[in-house]
Amino acid sequence: MVKRVLLLNASLGALVLAGPIHAQGMAPSPEGPEQGEGQADRSSAGNSDIVVTGSRVITNGNNSPTPVTVISPEQVQAVQPGNLADTLQVLPVFSGSRGSGSNPSATGSVGAGNGSANQLNLRNLGTQETLVLMDGRRVPPTLISGIVDVDSIPEMMVSRVDVVTGGASAVYGSDAVAGVVNYILDKNLQGFKVELESGISQRGDAAKYRAGIAWGTDLLDGRGHFEFSYQYQKESGILRRSNRSWMRQAGITGAGTDPNPYVNQTDLRQAQMTSGGLIRSGIFNGMLFNPDGTLRPFVRGDSTGTASIQIGGDGAYYDSSLLAPLEFNQFFGRFDYDFSDSVHGYVQIGGNLKTNTSYADNLLLQNVTISSANPYLLPAYRAALANAGEATFTMSELMMAEDRLGTYAKTSQVNIAAGLDGNVGAFKWTLDYIHGQSILKSRQFNNVNSQHLAEALDAVTDGNGNIVCRIALTDSATQCTPLNPFGAGAPSDEALAYVQQDTHYRAETVLDDVTASVSGSPFETWAGPVNMALSGEWRKLSFVSQSDATPDDHADCTGLPYNCSASNPPLLWLNTFPISPKVSNTVWEGALEASIPLLRDIPLVDSFDLSGAIRYTSYQTSGEYWTWKVGIDWHLTDTFRIRGTRSRDIRAPTLNDLFAPTFISIVNPTDLLTNTSPRVPGVNDSNRDLKAEIGNTFTVGAVWRPSRQFNIAVDYYHIKVTNAITNVQGQTAQIQRICYESGGTSPYCALQDRPNGFADTSPANAVTAWHSRSINLSSIETEGVDVEANFQTSLAGRPFAIRFLGAYQPHIYYAQPGLITTDQGGAAFGPLGVAAAPTVRLTGLVHFEPLERVSIDVLQRWRNAMKISGVPGEVWVNNHLPAFATTNVTVTFRPEGWGNASVYANIQNLFDADPPTGGYTGNGTRAGYRDGYAVGDNPLGRYFTVGVKLSF
Repeated sequence: MVKRVLLLNASLGALVLAGPIHAQGMAPSPEGPEQGEGQADRSSAGNSDIVVTGSRVITNGNNSPTPVTVISPEQVQAVQPGNLADTLQVLPVFSGSRGSGSNPSATGSVGAGNGSANQLNLRNLGTQETLVLMDGRRVPPTLISGIVDVDSIPEMMVSRVDVVTGGASAVYGSDAVAGVVNYILDKNLQGFKVELESGISQRGDAAKYRAGIAWGTDLLDGRGHFEFSYQYQKESGILRRSNRSWMRQAGITGAGTDPNPYVNQTDLRQAQMTSGGLIRSGIFNGMLFNPDGTLRPFVRGDSTGTASIQIGGDGAYYDSSLLAPLEFNQFFGRFDYDFSDSVHGYVQIGGNLKTNTSYADNLLLQNVTISSANPYLLPAYRAALANAGEATFTMSELMMAEDRLGTYAKTSQVNIAAGLDGNVGAFKWTLDYIHGQSILKSRQFNNVNSQHLAEALDAVTDGNGNIVCRIALTDSATQCTPLNPFGAGAPSDEALAYVQQDTHYRAETVLDDVTASVSGSPFETWAGPVNMALSGEWRKLSFVSQSDATPDDHADCTGLPYNCSASNPPLLWLNTFPISPKVSNTVWEGALEASIPLLRDIPLVDSFDLSGAIRYTSYQTSGEYWTWKVGIDWHLTDTFRIRGTRSRDIRAPTLNDLFAPTFISIVNPTDLLTNTSPRVPGVNDSNRDLKAEIGNTFTVGAVWRPSRQFNIAVDYYHIKVTNAITNVQGQTAQIQRICYESGGTSPYCALQDRPNGFADTSPANAVTAWHSRSINLSSIETEGVDVEANFQTSLAGRPFAIRFLGAYQPHIYYAQPGLITTDQGGAAFGPLGVAAAPTVRLTGLVHFEPLERVSIDVLQRWRNAMKISGVPGEVWVNNHLPAFATTNVTVTFRPEGWGNASVYANIQNLFDADPPTGGYTGNGTRAGYRDGYAVGDNPLGRYFTVGVKLSF
């Protein structure tokens, strides 16, 4: 296979990819490098060529056809302190990135076990369409879904971040459909760096602590260099959505039809359950339990278009965490050595020990059956029920006063790399090996054991007058502790511990990757040298997982008369993770790149270069693919140039797409056939027949740099992804309607289970399970314009700089057979975890130094108003989410006599702006359920940070 790939490459013509840089740091200084230039890399030959992200053959960012935004961590963190991942979100090209505050499921389904992983997303095309690199090499994935939690990058060592906003699969392989984020490390660090930082919100929560140290030195008479870094960060998060008064249990009610339109509302409550318990049948129907176990009438709220949701009243509401707490320890070490003047080697190890904690739902009793003789009932109520001849009654309760279900996700990721590079004559060669291992240990705390719940709810009195579980009368070995459900705070800690238990999931992802390349200039044209590069890569990704709460576990209903049916036993655990045997995928790749100068120094052509790349990829599971890219770089003058690219890219299915075992969670969306909302299994199936997605990208832009003080770049892009892998969910309203309109003949009908087919609309035919499955079915298409401008001058004789970045992305079309095409562009919420996609995203940065040792930095972010939903055909009362803006201000002081030290104070969201509230229509039956604000808006409010940075 290797010979085949090399022969294929050798027979290809001179084509290339260019991956240019068009901007410097957030606030470039007058003495900074020319626009587009990056930092020289350390090499054995003392090579001073610029490292250009996206190519092995272009050595000057000013000659690259693909737009790249270059970020200096120090400059951007001056106005947005915190994680480098969070800091990058100020760039408008990022849209839909997820992290600790992105409404994740506490079960970790968004992120395959860790829903709070920091995931970068370019243009809101999906995190899996964005390739993450470190020094141009693929960063091993953190999770089976292929997601890279970028908190694994050693932040203390990052000198800059290059963001490629164009397809790059021809150079880097799969996943670079939307673009590339390349972290460039400082490999020549000398001396110490120390950073300390602390922050807290105006409301006294979301405390944050960061501390880091880095050190580097030359060794062995300068032939060697050693450096290391360590960073610690802890964030306490915001543990409840109700901790922000502006959120007010926001959500969407209605059905999206003319007679019952969707409405964005707040102060939502469940209409059929309370925090202490609501009786749903018999003589006490409509009565709720007070904390002392007495009954009173249920005060109903105002009706909405969703029968199970009311505004106000005594109903309960969901209250999951708003910002997930996290803690991590990052470490990194690297040793470089020049074996000779032409051979250089390195070895490095880095990793991250990280925990995320998410809190989700309280213990839910949905229409459970209770014996009228339950001894926890007050005697008067037991007597009344006996007199009425009622042996049982039903009740519903959301135990808001008790501990919530949650996930403690601990990720241990270690990445090892080693390599050699050198020169042979005029040619440069490289050989690199990467080994990455990521172990996720996910503990579901307070997971509900349905068998234990049924046992604990069935309380009786034994012969000695003690309250015990009925099962204890026949099973002396049981550890069952009876649960008192009558009133908020009534259950004992022992009973809750019996019903809510910890379950565990362990997943291991391993990547081994070998790359090699040879580059140089074999000949020249009349316009200059032709640079070429030949590269090859082999990698293998594997995954294995274990779980002690699987979808195969069912309750044993023997001896349980209520809430557990022996003929149809429920899943043993409320939330499950499947066991996966070891699965893997092997990839062989080969690529050829070239940069060809064609014209020089003629009218209207200062220079004109053609570049291109072509890559052959063979997947063990998904077949063989060709990707390619061509680009032009046309300098009309030394101050104005035009650039453009056309590429074919791929995103191969992940191991999760291909091999994930059946995953089951409990859901209760509205069944539109029977107009019920049963609480039933949601079954997520994998698909081993998936093929790669195909991306086609076109970019064209212009760069004008009339002086060193000012430059502006404007770029248009169009991306279309065909054969897109889409997870189709049977419970989605559109999918349901297509099924029912077909009379049950649509393939989408296979995504739901019900007892009596599709002609019976009675409640007896309510759905018994919903299925979701990934298929190569849809297409995604988007276009837009990116703008970046930098201006630097002096104000009152002092340095002054402005940087402006803007993104206009009017449409993100999702097309799927049988469905109306949905435009997520300008929509705040969407299905399948699709995040907000404002059509206009603007960022402005101002840097001013009023005094010699004092600087002021201001960050202004703004997004335009959005639709709440982009699904066509829906009827809304007001499908509108207002615009949102925040302002950050930082004052930095460099004390005299402290050397290269700075002390800073920052205020984020200076004017304490509250995000506008909204929600996803698919959560309409659960009041306040993981909604409230659009992903990307700042839910923190005003936030204060102080810190110090030292280097010596």
